[in-house]
Amino acid sequence: MAVTGRIDGVPHDVWHAEVLAPQFTYEAEHLLGHYLAIEKVLLLEYVRMDLVDDTGAATLGARLDTLSPDSVRADPEQNMSDISFAVERHVQAGNTPPHPAWHVDRSRNDLQACAQLMAAREDLAAVAEDLTAFARAVLGLAGRYTDTPMPGHTHGQAAQIISPGFHLTALAAETLGVLRRMLHTYDECDACPLGSGTMAGQELPWDRVRMAGLLGFARAQPHALVAVASRTWTTMIAGDLAHYAVVLSRFATDLMTWAGSGFGFLDLPDELAGISAAMPQKRNFPVLERIRGRCAHVVGRAADIAAGQRNTPYTNTVEVSKESGGHLRVQVDAMRSVLRLSHAVVGGATFRTDRMRAACAEDHLGGFTLANRLTLTYGVPWRTAQIIAGRYVRHAVRKGMRAGEPDAALLRGCAAESGHDLDDVGDLLVDAFDVDRGLRAKQSAGSTHPDRVRDLLADQDAELDVLGAAWAERAGRRDDATGRRAALLAALGQRSS
Repeated sequence: MAVTGRIDGVPHDVWHAEVLAPQFTYEAEHLLGHYLAIEKVLLLEYVRMDLVDDTGAATLGARLDTLSPDSVRADPEQNMSDISFAVERHVQAGNTPPHPAWHVDRSRNDLQACAQLMAAREDLAAVAEDLTAFARAVLGLAGRYTDTPMPGHTHGQAAQIISPGFHLTALAAETLGVLRRMLHTYDECDACPLGSGTMAGQELPWDRVRMAGLLGFARAQPHALVAVASRTWTTMIAGDLAHYAVVLSRFATDLMTWAGSGFGFLDLPDELAGISAAMPQKRNFPVLERIRGRCAHVVGRAADIAAGQRNTPYTNTVEVSKESGGHLRVQVDAMRSVLRLSHAVVGGATFRTDRMRAACAEDHLGGFTLANRLTLTYGVPWRTAQIIAGRYVRHAVRKGMRAGEPDAALLRGCAAESGHDLDDVGDLLVDAFDVDRGLRAKQSAGSTHPDRVRDLLADQDAELDVLGAAWAERAGRRDDATGRRAALLAALGQRSS
């Protein structure tokens, strides 16, 4: 039996090989389970509208349960290499009695949009789970290094004393931020397209709210055209992942810098290390390069998704729904790979406290503290205090002095050049340039002081619990919907027997 009466013939070999067959394979692998759930909800609606009786519904439901990626295949002659037609043929084949009203008032447009969105919701939730696990690992590593001094850099130069824990809580904060944004995106996208038809709605009284609930959606998409035409949810998801990939690439750059021989602050286990084929002395960390490189893939796919929708008509089009939308799966896979690699790195990383402390001691990172103390202790105007501290550091560097070698006479001389007489500044210099005191000099909330970092860690750990519960609630909604569908179909089967 022909699929359509509008055209004769079957899809061209090139059209089948280049487009239809690959699309069919993709949908059979990634969307067939969602198509099956949708078909069962549609079947329940046909029963509610008295278009299919209980016995017929039980028969159709049993036949639907035999659907699998192995049971359908792209066939230009039998189904035009279209998975929706393949599902119809599969259900109606064999000993299945004919049911004239099954699939009446139906369109592929909202069916496909719904399956794609269901898959995207699950993908987003899977990324959220990966991000949550990664954030836990980051917090664990940060907690081990809250009291460990290391140089913090601005403009490529050593600037102030921080700690690995302080830096890593920044990564945790960014990860929590994307988890919050993704949760908002999930809720924005959690509107079911099913029942919108081709673009203008449907002719039968479909209960769209009921269908949405049975598919685990929070609500039905209220506008039929938006349901089938909009792929804003793809750009929203892609944007969330791309934004985080940009941030993560910056932290990966810091890890690459710290792990390099120029610093030697960070080490990774042999299992995450590589070698040089020509230079036996080298121990490389190409995993960090892979992370940063794959972050670029995540960002690039977001650009592909947006570019694929730009200047297209606002209606259902294959260009938007399949050609552009297919990049979302690739982006998600790249993001999850990045997170698995990053999780392994964080789980295996150790910081070399001796190298970091030595680097702090070599530079005069207490200059800011010195200027503050000159103002607060001696009443030197702030800008003048900056000048005095800068002169002191300049002369100390020229003399080859280390930060831990205070020279009170030099400081008094620098102050005298600005018209200030300073006495008893020896202790001031010791305090200003002491490495451990430098780490604890900052007192404000969110600072690098170990106590403030521990406060951050506690707050971030608590927020992770809250976000984890929120994501679990949404997963529970999807699971509950699966159970409700199964119970309703089982009841049909019991009544029919």
